[in-house]
Amino acid sequence: MLDSFTNLSPVSQAFIACLFTWSITALGASIVFFFKKVNKTLMDALLGFAAGVMVAASFFSLISPALEMAEELNMTSWIVISLGFLSGGVLLFIGDKVYDYLDKKRKDENSSKVKRCFMLISSITLHNIPEGMAVGVAFGSLAYSLTGSTLASALTLAIGIGLQNFPEGSAVSLPLRREGYTRSKAFFYGQLSGIVEPIAAVIGALLVLKIQLILPFLLSFAAGAMIYVVVEELIPESQTNKKKDLMALFTILGFMVMMILDVALS
Repeated sequence: MLDSFTNLSPVSQAFIACLFTWSITALGASIVFFFKKVNKTLMDALLGFAAGVMVAASFFSLISPALEMAEELNMTSWIVISLGFLSGGVLLFIGDKVYDYLDKKRKDENSSKVKRCFMLISSITLHNIPEGMAVGVAFGSLAYSLTGSTLASALTLAIGIGLQNFPEGSAVSLPLRREGYTRSKAFFYGQLSGIVEPIAAVIGALLVLKIQLILPFLLSFAAGAMIYVVVEELIPESQTNKKKDLMALFTILGFMVMMILDVALS
């Protein structure tokens, strides 16, 4: 099965990998069928672990290969990587500000449940787009046989993003259930927030394959977007737990696991 996957094009690999991350979102959303409430410590531990995985992936799977590619293309690597990294973070920052503005407007207008549903889904979807692109770029870069770009690192990146998609799926479906939506509708909207990832992955892979010169920028862009999500969302949420020190250890564990997988399998 792995051999068949290896023989696929980078675009197909990216699409399949993000079908996996989407399925984890759906799995997280499906808990609405079984629970009204999920153990907070378990969810926070998963978020902390995913944060560590994504921080490690940002360097080992994205920034490191980007630096090597930039040097091979005779670019001023630190400038290209810095601009890409900053752009990824700034884009999500702007997206969050737009969401905050719309959310404030929603409260002022006392909107309907449909609008509340839309805002809840859009906030998660906003973060899923760069995550899907990150996977697409990682698989697309395999076509250039970079030293730091391997199938193992791309797969591990997809697994790390999939891990943090589980609580995101439940973060949509459970609140919707509490607002009075049926379990089926709450699940549908929960999994819907992750459907953009396979689409974004294909776009990211195609961009890399068509325009090699933008690969270093796209890799660092994806890293910046992921670090923004980690710092702005995953770590703060995991640290709301009473066992903050334990959650911090899960973040370190996540980083270590991703580092070992990336380095050992490269």
